[in-house]
Amino acid sequence: MIDSPYPTGSEHPHATRRGLLRTALGASTAGALALTGARPAHAAPRAAAGRTAFHGVHQAGITNPPPGYGTFLALDVKARDHKDLETLLRTLTDRIRFLTAGGTPPDPGPDAAPADSGTLGPVLPADELTVTVAVGASLFDTRYGLGALRPRRLTAMRPFPVDALRPAECHGDLSLQICAESRDTVQHTIRDLLRSTHGLIRPRWQLDGFQNRSRPTGAARNLLGFKDGIENPDTGNARDTDALVWVGDEPRWAAGGSYQVIRAIRILVAGWDEVPLQQQERMIGRRKSDGAPLGAADETDTPDYRNDPAGAVIPLDSHIRLANPRTDGARDSRILRRAFNYDRGLDPDGEPELGLAFCCYQQDVARQFEAVQIRLDTEPLARHLRPTGGGYFYVLPGVRDATDWLGRTLLTAA
Repeated sequence: MIDSPYPTGSEHPHATRRGLLRTALGASTAGALALTGARPAHAAPRAAAGRTAFHGVHQAGITNPPPGYGTFLALDVKARDHKDLETLLRTLTDRIRFLTAGGTPPDPGPDAAPADSGTLGPVLPADELTVTVAVGASLFDTRYGLGALRPRRLTAMRPFPVDALRPAECHGDLSLQICAESRDTVQHTIRDLLRSTHGLIRPRWQLDGFQNRSRPTGAARNLLGFKDGIENPDTGNARDTDALVWVGDEPRWAAGGSYQVIRAIRILVAGWDEVPLQQQERMIGRRKSDGAPLGAADETDTPDYRNDPAGAVIPLDSHIRLANPRTDGARDSRILRRAFNYDRGLDPDGEPELGLAFCCYQQDVARQFEAVQIRLDTEPLARHLRPTGGGYFYVLPGVRDATDWLGRTLLTAA
């Protein structure tokens, strides 16, 4: 068993609703910009137009391509006991199942409060909505008798030398990754889930992200101005996902899950925008105009490190070369990356708070995310990045059918 990393059970510090709803979380430099040069991930099969299937061995929102908008929401669980925790997870399952399918909310009649906020109209669109639910290490403290069932590699997020972490933007008992093609669908979903679970959870921090459009073609651009997310394992290849994403050697209840890392990277854009173009490109290892690796023709070309051993073309300390050196030893440290940009307006000094809401999925955080992050700690690009928060979580196994619910295998095992 492990004790809660927080002073008094679920009473985590700095978890006021006002503070949490204004908190933007971030992305780590570890592959945070992941401009590392393989083919984009393939789309996962979808049940119907506009709808991403909810039921399955694995949760949705991991292997399907990120849509236009995504929010990461960390929660502190306020359930009093094991029974309350089951009520929370069953309620989340029921609401997510309905919201991701779309349809008409029930009509409770004119004398009752509406069943839905109405912000999306009388019929809810599916809008490629996914909600991915994961648990943090702090859920396995002494409150619910789950300590012996903690996934073997699940810990609180460790700090790295480049970090400037804010306690109120870190950790959580649960994380929700909520993604959809429209921002109002994401906002509607958050409002619905918080209303449905009122009294059982308390929001801890929230990060709202968005995807830039591809300009002119290919991968979208991050707020450094470079094409982003070019490198990813092929999610259409079961061999790749079984080797890199899905967990198979954890406690039996956890089969079909995955480790989730969420990190916040603030980009210090004022300084970055003054860096000469050639220096920017050498820090990244790609051309800014079209995303191709330096010395290559296309963004999807594989960097030719073998014929550039001294880094004359792509510097040895460039982002893409450190993130994925393409050696045999680094092959199993690849991560499945799913990131968004964020914009928090202006900070107290009048500087833009822009950054990358980084999220990745993997079998083993130490072998994958942390190994990449350690390689990137000394990269020149790190001078322009400030990770401020995040957390490590374990994605619960998928909901198999209409009778199943999120966390069933965990709570049954307890």
